[in-house]
Amino acid sequence: MSQEQEQDFRPVNQVLGSQPSLGPLPADQILPWTVIALAAYFIINGVFGGLFQDDFKKWLWTILVAAWGMTTWWILTGGRSWSFLSKFIGVPVWTRGFARYQSLLELNYERKNRKTKHQRQRK
Repeated sequence: MSQEQEQDFRPVNQVLGSQPSLGPLPADQILPWTVIALAAYFIINGVFGGLFQDDFKKWLWTILVAAWGMTTWWILTGGRSWSFLSKFIGVPVWTRGFARYQSLLELNYERKNRKTKHQRQRK
């Protein structure tokens, strides 16, 4: 009887269907957060570096700007990233139309053709 119960149930991997992460950090956020942190570092230390007298203030503002950028990005794309990022994908506009043939070798061919057709009809 115990063998029948073991055959009814199959072991399931608990990781299947879950989002990959590195500890508490979601894996899909690591690359954008790295770019945001590097941009904050270059903006604060490169552009506004002369405004601060000591290194503590530079690093404090770098960490604050990087944290602000990372939290904003996480709010906009975390969990359901497709709901925000899909707004920027261009949707094709399907129209029905016909293009007139235009010769690349002779640009005035159609005008010449019209003149000859009209002259024949007038006679």
